[in-house]
Amino acid sequence: MSDDCIFCQIVAGEIPSHTVYEDDHVFAFLDVNPLAPGHTLVIPRDHHERLNDLPDDTADALYAAIHDLVPAAEAAVDAPASNVGFNNGEESGQEVPHVHGHVVPRFADDGGSPIHAVGGAAPDLDDDEMADIAEDIAAAQD
Repeated sequence: MSDDCIFCQIVAGEIPSHTVYEDDHVFAFLDVNPLAPGHTLVIPRDHHERLNDLPDDTADALYAAIHDLVPAAEAAVDAPASNVGFNNGEESGQEVPHVHGHVVPRFADDGGSPIHAVGGAAPDLDDDEMADIAEDIAAAQD
């Protein structure tokens, strides 16, 4: 737990939330600045800043909770679809340095964009560059 983390304070009950799910590893609540009705944040109970900081059992529990919460959030607000995503690090737009996944219900003609819109202009990569990047990613895995 981090004393200055708003999400840790929510998990500890020091800040109220509209909690939708909790277990030994995961806590989920409605975002106070929602992008859509039902916008849910899914976080590990323990403080970890980035996805790559999560222990395997916590990562598994986080995904399992998201797997169950996506259809629940969609059903609760009668949404036909949703976006699910993580900002992983300050440069990606992560504002709270505690891992959190967003489940954002989506509706026809809601004015939102697909996940590809978060990256800005697409890079112009040729096949050799793509092959080099793929090789580097494969080599960098634990």
